[in-house]
Amino acid sequence: MKKIAILGVGNILELDDGVAIYATKYLEKNYTFAPHIDIINGGVEGINLLNLFMEYDYILILDAIEINDAPGSIYHIPSDKLTGYGLNSGGAHEIGVLQCFDILELMGKELPQSSVFGIVPEKIDVSIDLTNTMRKEFLIYIEKLLEILTTKLNIKISKNSEQITLDEIIETFKNPQR
Repeated sequence: MKKIAILGVGNILELDDGVAIYATKYLEKNYTFAPHIDIINGGVEGINLLNLFMEYDYILILDAIEINDAPGSIYHIPSDKLTGYGLNSGGAHEIGVLQCFDILELMGKELPQSSVFGIVPEKIDVSIDLTNTMRKEFLIYIEKLLEILTTKLNIKISKNSEQITLDEIIETFKNPQR
């Protein structure tokens, strides 16, 4: 059986750049997956995620991606097609994740199948929150992500009986003691 991971990368301290971190927490709290998939908050770890890329057969990387398009636009890009999308111009976490692929190749290791499921941010600024545009597009982002999991990876998804909202998730990052 394939070992599958969803890896959220981004910085919750930089407004829309944290969307993937919120998405991983949203998936973790609201859904159950069969077969099991690991949901990982990679934050801004970048190159420190190298071991993850050696552990999994397939990694779906969630991120806010800087592409010249309308905020809230969603892209699903196979990792072998990442050049030319301007992802290297993003934050250190994006550069680090892309460097993981280069290092694995240099080590002669097999690259996991992977893709980036990204959403274009409206604003990167110092704040733990999302802009209104990203809030409006968040559930669409989640729905399209769930569609990829079911259609491309044959994952069965069930909604958990207790659901947590995006606002509640953002609040847990603002006030971790709660």
